[in-house]
Amino acid sequence: MNVLVKSLISIVKPVSLRPISITCIYCKDDFQDVIHPESQEPNIPLYVKRNEESKDVKKARLLYQSRKRGMLENGLLLSTFAKKYLCDFNDKQLQLYDHLINLPTNDWDIFYWATGAKPTPPEFDNEVMDLLKKHIKNEDRQARIMQPEL
Repeated sequence: MNVLVKSLISIVKPVSLRPISITCIYCKDDFQDVIHPESQEPNIPLYVKRNEESKDVKKARLLYQSRKRGMLENGLLLSTFAKKYLCDFNDKQLQLYDHLINLPTNDWDIFYWATGAKPTPPEFDNEVMDLLKKHIKNEDRQARIMQPEL
């Protein structure tokens, strides 16, 4: 070996590395309640009925919720449906639509009911669901590959 290399090796001493803890003793496990212990599924908040909401605020909220579903299929179907029908809904129809898109805990259920892949439960089988089923048939062959403009 080269004398220079030997001298460098003798100068550089190995450093003993201590294990570094990635947990913090001051941090509390804030995510402990996220998983439901029995079924190991996320804890979904209960639906809260908003009685004090004005009609315009309710329409705006439902339009937003129709667009932001978490699955593209329902985002496209519900946003085009809301754009077409929501402005003409009366209070009863708004409440039915609110229940339809907010009470089921699984978006796939809404999709399967609306497309007819599964039977619609009686509590959601109403005039709004009938309109949604008709909308999904797309008899006038509208292009629905993007959500409508706001």
